[in-house]
Order: sequence, then structure tokens, then C-alpha cells
Amino acid sequence: MATGQNNERKLSKGIQSFEELYKNKLVYVDKTDMVWKIANGDKNNFLSRPRRFGKSLLTSTLKCYFEGREDLFENLKIMEFEHEWPKRAVFQFDFSGKTTPLKLQNYLDNTIEEYEQIYGTSKYSNTEDRFKALMQKACDKTGHQVAVLVDEYDSPLHEALNNKARMEKMAEVYRGFFPVMKTGEEYIKCLFLTGITKFTQLSLFSVLNNVTILSSNPDYATVCGITRQEIIDNYMPELEAMGKVKGWTVEQTLEELRDMYDGYCFSNDLTKTVYNPFSLICALSEKKLSHYWSYSGAGKMLNDILVRNLEKDKKFENIIIPENKLDLSDVSLKDADLFLYQTGYLTIKGYRQGGYILGIPNNEVKAAMFNIVLPNIVHELHCTVP
Repeated sequence: MATGQNNERKLSKGIQSFEELYKNKLVYVDKTDMVWKIANGDKNNFLSRPRRFGKSLLTSTLKCYFEGREDLFENLKIMEFEHEWPKRAVFQFDFSGKTTPLKLQNYLDNTIEEYEQIYGTSKYSNTEDRFKALMQKACDKTGHQVAVLVDEYDSPLHEALNNKARMEKMAEVYRGFFPVMKTGEEYIKCLFLTGITKFTQLSLFSVLNNVTILSSNPDYATVCGITRQEIIDNYMPELEAMGKVKGWTVEQTLEELRDMYDGYCFSNDLTKTVYNPFSLICALSEKKLSHYWSYSGAGKMLNDILVRNLEKDKKFENIIIPENKLDLSDVSLKDADLFLYQTGYLTIKGYRQGGYILGIPNNEVKAAMFNIVLPNIVHELHCTVP
């Protein structure tokens, strides 16, 4: 859906709030059919995608749906599926930026306290019992089960990955919060977690009971990211404007954008590829090709892993990885290929029974890998030579 007239169109560059998109009449690529299916499918769900791929916007869209904000979804695909629009209590958490165990615990305490001001306090002081009592009170008040949305659940864990003592303290905070999703599951309609990686060593996913991994499910392969057809359907004025500036036809513009930003595949259905949404929207907005995603910050962890594990002549194409490894294995400083896939520097290029073939998705990532990351590796290796 594209809102506004051609001369008034505004693109959603960096916007993570669905309500803000609606109120400011920004161009929105309609994913609400998949939003409805997630919301009304299995109880516990996890979706991993690289940074800046729209996980937070998806979480925000789910929040508005669960709150029964029918007014925000006019003329969108979800209207074909939803006819009742119950108003549920939504408990939303964003773990990004919580770099220490204390910051994460304080954030949980403060957020729960804010919701308690709406639904009522309890006699409990520990996180799990407080939140369980909160969910019960919210169910009693609204007459409906609640939704729990945890965006970037793994961000604090990444910060502690190479520090064993900090990781254990961080794990204690997680173990004081996530078990309530099982002990209080009668109050929950849907739990939705987003992140980059799945940390199974913390036993969070076994605690939660039958978590549905959406990450490599072909049905949700395009839930984050933008397909070629969605570009044509939603961004034709921007394609024409960019082509005019560059002296390209619309078809040439599409090909340039494809080479630079397309190629991400998250399932064994190789026909379902998506463009990096952040870079694509930036390019259409500014009418030029650039390395928007790679320049927006890869994180020190990427360089640490590459320096520890990769030779300077490491190849990044035709990497074979077992099928179950993508969803069932943890990120670690010893597994560079898995980390590069989870963070968006490698993607699925092929599939054969029992395994995936990984490679670099597009020219933007290729430039980041070879012009930014690899020189740093060579520098680090040079500095360690006695």
C-alpha cells in the first residue's frame, strides 16, 4: 500500500513504528497477511533476521493488531482475515542497548512497573512472579489472553558473548524472566521473539515449550525485506525518479538495485528472495546507490569473529552448511560461517537434501566484506606477528 499523492510521498526510512507510518502517511509494503498468521498460529514464535531488516516494525505491527487498532489497518490484507478485533493487553520489551546484566534487569523491572500502573500491582518482588501476576490481572481486566513481544531478545547476549563471567550473569537475568512464559502460558495468546541468533545453551527455548522457529519457514521468507514485485507495486514513482536522475529506464533501475541490494534468501524456496529493506529505501529516497546498510554499523563482534577464525584468503562462496544448523545451532566465536549467515553477510544460494549452500548476497555486502572487513583482518593478523 502506498499512501499520499506522488508529489507528497514519504518513504519509511528508519521508521520502526507501524502507528507512525500510518499517521504520517508513509509508503508501507503490506505484510499484514503474514502478521495475522503469526498472531493466530502457534503460541510461541521466534524469528531471526539480520539487523535493520524490519524486525522492530514487524513487532510494532503485531502490537497494533493485538491492541485491536482496526483503524490503522484500513485497506490492508489483514482485513480479509480479521473480523472481530479483540483488544488485548500487549507487553512489549525491547532488549537492544541493554549492554550489562544490571541494565537489563533494571529495564525489566521498570517496564513491568509501568504496566503494573495500568493493570495493578502484586505482592511479589521477583521478576517471574510479578510478571505472571501482571498477566493474570490483564486477562481479568480485558477478558482476553495477552500478547508478549520481545524485540532483539539476544542483543544483551551478544554483548557478553566473549566474556564468560558477564554471560553467566546475563543468563541469570534471562532465567529469572523467561520461565514465566511457561508457568503463565494460560494467560498468553502469543509470545513473539525476534533476534539475530538463537542461544540454545541458555535453555530458553526448551523452557518455553515447543517454540515455532519461523526463521527458515518458506511461508515467512519474505515477512522482512522487500521483493522485486513489491518494489514495482509500491515504489514506481521512486523508481522513475531515480531513473531520471541516473539516466536509466525503469528496468535498468531495477537491475541496478537488484545487483546492489537483492539476493537474501532465508529458506529452501530459492524463488523467495528479498532486498535489504533499509538500503533499498535509502537508495530510493536519496536517488543514488550507496552502502547504506554496511555503513550503518556492523558491530565489533563481526570483526572479532573474523579475526579469530578466518584466513586472509578465506572464500565466501559455496560454503556448505547442514540444514538443521541454521535453526538449531548457537552463534559462537568459533563458528564464523553461521554467524555471517545470521548477521546477513552470507545468505542461502542453493539447497540440496540435508544442507544449504551459502554465499554473499549482493554487491553491497561484497564491498563490505572485501573492502572493510578483510583489510581489518589483515591488519590484525599483521599486528599479531611476533
